[in-house]
Amino acid sequence: MRNALIAGLLAAVACGIIGVYVVVKRIVFISGGIAHASFGGIGLGYFLGISPILGAVFFTLASALGMGLVTRRTRLPEDTAIGILWAMGMALGIIFIGLAPGWPPDLFSYLFGDILLVPDFELTLMLILDVAIIGVVFSLYKEFLALSFDEEFSSVVGVPTERLYLLMLCLIALTVVVLIRVVGIILVIALLTIPATVARQFTHRLDRMMLLSILLGVAFTFGGIWLSLELDWASGATIILFSGVVLLASFGFSKLRRRKLPPPQTNQG
Repeated sequence: MRNALIAGLLAAVACGIIGVYVVVKRIVFISGGIAHASFGGIGLGYFLGISPILGAVFFTLASALGMGLVTRRTRLPEDTAIGILWAMGMALGIIFIGLAPGWPPDLFSYLFGDILLVPDFELTLMLILDVAIIGVVFSLYKEFLALSFDEEFSSVVGVPTERLYLLMLCLIALTVVVLIRVVGIILVIALLTIPATVARQFTHRLDRMMLLSILLGVAFTFGGIWLSLELDWASGATIILFSGVVLLASFGFSKLRRRKLPPPQTNQG
C-alpha cells in the first residue's frame, strides 16, 4: 500500500503537468498512439530479459520521435500515420513476447495496470522520470506556452517549434511510462487527459491548470485505490471509472454555474 500511494503521487505529478499540454494543444490522438506503441517496449524488455519498463522507456521515446517526424515531414495524413505506427508498435510487442522464452506472468498488469504491485525499482524510475519532466518544463515553460497556444506565431518570431514539439512528445512518452504500472497501457490516455480536462473548466492560466490537475490526479488515484480495495475491483480500471464520474459531475457543475451567472448588462442610454 505504501508503494501504491507513492506511485499514485508520482503519476499524478507527471500526468498533471504533461496532461495540460496534451489537452490545450489537442494532441490526445498522438498521445494515445504513443501510449499503445509502448507495448512494443514491454515486449522488447521480456525478449531481452530486462525490466519491461526499461524497455518501454527507450521504445516509447523512439515511437514519439518517429510519430512526430512522420506527421511533420511526410504527406501522410496525421491520423493515418499515427494509426499505422500505433499498430506497428503493438505488433512488435506481440512478436517479441512470442519470441521470449516462457510466458510473462505479469503481462496483464502492464496492459491494465496494478498499482498495488509496483516494486521499489519502478518507483525509483518513476521518480527519476518525474524529476526529468519537471526540470524540462520549468526550463522551457515560456516556449511551451507559446507552442501550445499559437504555434504559427511562435514559428514566425523564431521559436524552434519543431524541436520543441518533438521534445513535448518525448515528455509525453516519459509520462506514459510513469503511468503504465498505475492504470496500464490501455487506460493511460484517460488518466493523462481527465485531470487536465476537469482543471481547464475552472481556470485558463496554464500554471494554475497544472497545479489543479496535479491535485485532481492525486485525488483520483488515491480515491480509486480506496474504492478498488473496498469493492475488490481492478485498481487501474477503478481509478479511471472514478475519474470519469468526477469529470461528468464537473461538466454538470460547470453548466449549472454558467446558468446562475447574471446576464451581461447593456447600456440602454
